Amino acid sequence: MNEIQMLIGGQRQAASNGASFERRNPLDHSVATRAPAATVADAQAAVEAAAKAFPAWAAMGPGERRGLLMKASQSLAAKADAFIAAMATETGASAIWAGFNVHLAADMLLEAAALTTQIDGQVIPSNVPGNVAMAVRQPAGVVLGIAPWNAPVILGVRAISTPLACGNTVILKGSELCPATHGLIIEALQEAGLPPGVVNFVTNAPADAGAVVEAIVAHPALRRVNFTGSTKVGKLIAQTCAKYLKPAVLELGGKAPFVVLDDADIDAAVAAATFGAFANSGQICMSTERLIVDQAVADEFVAKLTARAQSLPLGDPRQGPVVLGSVVDMATVQRCNALIDDALAKGAKLLCGGKADNTLMPATLLDHVTPEMEIYREESFAPVKAIVRVNGVEEAVACANDNEFGLAAAVFGRDVSRAWNVAGRIESGICHVNGPTVHDEAQMPFGGVKSSGYGKFGGQAGIDSFTELRWITIQNQPRHYPF
Repeated sequence: MNEIQMLIGGQRQAASNGASFERRNPLDHSVATRAPAATVADAQAAVEAAAKAFPAWAAMGPGERRGLLMKASQSLAAKADAFIAAMATETGASAIWAGFNVHLAADMLLEAAALTTQIDGQVIPSNVPGNVAMAVRQPAGVVLGIAPWNAPVILGVRAISTPLACGNTVILKGSELCPATHGLIIEALQEAGLPPGVVNFVTNAPADAGAVVEAIVAHPALRRVNFTGSTKVGKLIAQTCAKYLKPAVLELGGKAPFVVLDDADIDAAVAAATFGAFANSGQICMSTERLIVDQAVADEFVAKLTARAQSLPLGDPRQGPVVLGSVVDMATVQRCNALIDDALAKGAKLLCGGKADNTLMPATLLDHVTPEMEIYREESFAPVKAIVRVNGVEEAVACANDNEFGLAAAVFGRDVSRAWNVAGRIESGICHVNGPTVHDEAQMPFGGVKSSGYGKFGGQAGIDSFTELRWITIQNQPRHYPF
């Protein structure tokens, strides 16, 4: 069992009232982690510590900030084994997925280090003689990052790395489902030598999440919020931020369409669909959720994808290498079993997998899915995937857009210009031509549209999200006034 502490103002500490909560392993329900259950006073103290550290961190030269973030990348990468063990214990994730998390998160810290010298501005021509007008980007202040459990290292680092590069101080609110995993990120940053208060870490019991978040958002020193998680919770975060006029970046749910056109390279499409649908047992915001296949190639694509899905190793990740580990909880199993029952009752065909009685869920494909079935619209967030057969491009685009979500998408076709045109018509923040829906790079503008949220992480878009754009002028010769 992991027993962890919060970090406030550079000091490791328990909750001020001594309260704690437990995270249990989803497979055998053993206690994985015991973590502090922060109080409202603890949350406020974290903001105050970050506010106290902000002036010096914001004034620090970009080269010094860059060096610290580079050290943090090295420290995080060195903890790969600890991350793999923590993720297997807390969320049931496979070693493959955990290792990928660490690799990409280390790259994210390096990319953030590079951003420290890319925070630029603009000189804007003024109509006033002798007036030099500039648009200047400056650190916003204290930033709250709220990260989920499903890609905990990637998304935990993303929540705070670009804000830190921009000169902000941060609070990471760890997920109740993986507090030890998120705690390892904080350890890596501390080992790199970041000054006290620059990074703060708060954990809370599930029942206290709303009160803790509102206490942080309400604090006058808090200037930005970023949240990655479900659309349901994202709406609550947005309401809280609106109440206190705090800008937010929200990356929420998805129902990513994977469009296979009639001229697609079927083998390439099957390989990408297998990865996109079943990586981390489908528990990724970008996971392929709807396989939209032209009737002309559907039989071949479906046969090959089914064979690949049936071959994926399934098991307890603590006992050896697997592709499909445990899903996060039995609620996921029960929800997906209901989706399967509903689809089969309405005419879908089960190709492989099926209902599960524990959190080791097999790769499951349902063919001939129609709009009347719940799985056509609802996010499974599990290794249960819908195949929809269509006739031609127009039906494919209409199907891809027939959903409230709009995060990631993919289009496969040998005629790249045609596939590009299809990609341009899909309502999503991200779309890949001849690539999987699951694709993330630290320098890319990452975010969705519709019910998948608003705002962007990554690269220049991340700088824009986590800085204030100010208009500053210098009048360098006498100015005429009308009175």
